[in-house]
Amino acid sequence: MMNHRQTAFPLTATLCFGLILAPAALRTRSSFAQTPASSTAARQIGTVKSISGESITLATDTGQTVTVTASADTKILKLAAGSTDLKTAQPSQLTDVAVGDRMLATGKPGEAPTALAATRIVLMKSSDIAQKNAQDQSQWRTNGVGGIVSAVDPGAGVISVTSGAGKYTVTTTGSTTFKRYSSDSTKYQDAKPGTLAQIHTGDQLQARGQKSADGLSVKADEVLSGSFKNLSGLISTTDATSGTITLKDLATKKMVTVNVTPNTNIRKLSPQMAQMFTARADGGRPGPSRSAPGPSGQAPGARGPGAGRGELSQMINRLPSESLADLNKGDAVMIVATEPTPGAETFTAVTLLTGVEPILTANPNGGMDLSGWSMGEGPGTGSE
Repeated sequence: MMNHRQTAFPLTATLCFGLILAPAALRTRSSFAQTPASSTAARQIGTVKSISGESITLATDTGQTVTVTASADTKILKLAAGSTDLKTAQPSQLTDVAVGDRMLATGKPGEAPTALAATRIVLMKSSDIAQKNAQDQSQWRTNGVGGIVSAVDPGAGVISVTSGAGKYTVTTTGSTTFKRYSSDSTKYQDAKPGTLAQIHTGDQLQARGQKSADGLSVKADEVLSGSFKNLSGLISTTDATSGTITLKDLATKKMVTVNVTPNTNIRKLSPQMAQMFTARADGGRPGPSRSAPGPSGQAPGARGPGAGRGELSQMINRLPSESLADLNKGDAVMIVATEPTPGAETFTAVTLLTGVEPILTANPNGGMDLSGWSMGEGPGTGSE
């Protein structure tokens, strides 16, 4: 017997694992911190797709499929989900490797460009990942708040947040971890490292940590934020080559260009759902709060008005996905987009809804504020 979700993995004693919630299932993706390593070592990071004897097929985080070959000399270690220190890894063996596990393999390049002869394998079990994921989700639900930033005091490290469930005070410290939604995604696993200085009034924000007895303040362990823009109107042009659409935004009366990327969540509302949203926009039923989409599919800790957003989000994500090719001139759309970077002229769509004619007819100066709805494939809201 042998004793064994972009960048290269250096030979290091430190690993940093991030969480991903893929559609309809809890899964984990990992990214590994870069530290000094041997320039001759080859590294592959990904998810185990199949195993045949000593040969492991790995779907890497860069989109490749590689074959990792173990041997009697391969050192195999198992790291607990959530651990960031390889010193805590336990010896394992090849028979412990299973489909769905996360793996870091280092060694020598094989004869083929997509082959690797492993000298070391670091394994993170999918079952451990799922358990850790569930624990983290529970923490967000129990010890989290979310909403729209109403004020920021950088000196005190205090952020005021407002949502349909109430007003909250988020206190940050030197140990608080900040993350920022990426430019084209509201997926938790796509979030980038951030800072307090990036957070501004009007941003969406969610935070988890130690809650006060009354639940109205949080000493934050982690803060996730982002700036989003609501756009709505009739499509003027589509350009499949550049991946863009243009429309005259109903709110600003200006023509805007919107990037539609592979990460854009495009859904078509059914007539029944469009009428339901129209009723909410008209005030016929309780409207949505503007709370940020939390890892549970709704603002963590929200139990007051707007607490049903997660369920509605899941309803939308059950609708068939569409693509840029399905969009046509004259289609009515409502879009949640990331704010352009300074100097940029185009928005990037995160969520795009079609079939929204009844909503825009009832609200000719702009559709509903979608940014507070968990209508992207956010953490915990996976489509089915």
